[in-house]
Amino acid sequence: MGKTFARPEAMSQQVTHYCPGCTHGVIHRLVAEVIDELGIRGRTVGIAPVGCAVLAYNYFTFDFQEAAHGRAPAMATGIKRVRPDLMVFTYQGDGDLASIGMGEIIHAANRGEKFTTIFVNNAVYGMTGGQMAPTTMPGQRTTTSPFGRNTDDVGMPIKVAELLAALQTPGYIVRQAVLKPKHIVKAKKAIKQAFQYQLEGKCYSLVEIVSTCPTNWGLTPVEAIKWAEQNMLPYYKLGEYKTPEDE
Repeated sequence: MGKTFARPEAMSQQVTHYCPGCTHGVIHRLVAEVIDELGIRGRTVGIAPVGCAVLAYNYFTFDFQEAAHGRAPAMATGIKRVRPDLMVFTYQGDGDLASIGMGEIIHAANRGEKFTTIFVNNAVYGMTGGQMAPTTMPGQRTTTSPFGRNTDDVGMPIKVAELLAALQTPGYIVRQAVLKPKHIVKAKKAIKQAFQYQLEGKCYSLVEIVSTCPTNWGLTPVEAIKWAEQNMLPYYKLGEYKTPEDE
């Protein structure tokens, strides 16, 4: 009897450092499965962020680079322009991308750089202790907003997908989630489409993925999934926000 489920070749045997219930591991697997299915492992380069996924280069079996905080799009731009034959993607969290790296991501998308971004939105700074992020929900308690995010003081959470979709430059901008199997199936489809557009040299792509952070949210993994469904999905609506065919 043959195997029906196995570790993707694009994933290493290394045990991840992620907390129990963290969905980074699910997203890593989806990326690896897509790379295997497209047969591009030998020419793929990933860019790791500063954040919970800072060690992502340990978990894949293709080339990876490490960028300074928020600068993954700049590094990806350089690699892709010098070697347009490579498949280049950045893997970034909401603190890395939507805070210190906001200028980088907006200008990379506006220039129409031909790389792909996997953007993990778990509404908090994970690695550094659970501080409020640009994506933290109204009223959400964090280590730097112990009484809840006060939108009168710090504004509303930033909707990255909608923000980039407003640019006139052609692109593929989509938001999915990994909270339930039905979400995971759609997230993989979006990641595969993003890489396919890069293969065709069409456009910049960003796949935003609503994720969980049980440790910094102070919830169990099951409670975290329910919290994200109830609080994040009504605000961060799932679906395609832009395709190159829209232009």
